[in-house]
Amino acid sequence: MGAGRQMRGFLVRAASLLAILSILACYDKVLESREKEEAYARLSARVEALETYIAQSSRQAETRGSQEEAVQDGSLYKDGEWEGEAEGFGGPITLKVTVEKGEITDITLLSAEKEDAAYLSMAEDMLPAMIEAQSADVDTVTGATFSSTGIRNAAAQALKKAEK
Repeated sequence: MGAGRQMRGFLVRAASLLAILSILACYDKVLESREKEEAYARLSARVEALETYIAQSSRQAETRGSQEEAVQDGSLYKDGEWEGEAEGFGGPITLKVTVEKGEITDITLLSAEKEDAAYLSMAEDMLPAMIEAQSADVDTVTGATFSSTGIRNAAAQALKKAEK
């Protein structure tokens, strides 16, 4: 009977070893699949970022073209103070754009009561860039995407009112 027990113990260990090896092989395939999915996701994100960059560059080129045409007739915008409002991270953002002699001279944040102060502060860094570009079409601020998109859209709305 001792030899039978030994043989049974050997068969149980061998079956257990085969089960473990099968599980490891399947787990390895799962890891490979996950790596492929993650690589695909990274590549998709890069493609999306490039497409966004190309679209923004195209919009900026179009804006520059229309600005150059407007400059030929003297100015881009009608003089005055123009307000715009758009949704930010926490709610509406209202801006005032001041135009003098056809150029943007100032952009003032009028209200953004429900915005997170840290995000809003980061997004406000866009205002000088808009004045320099003479357009609302500037890049949003990473880390404050929703607030900066709200600022950009509010400025674009105000400038739309100011267009000649």
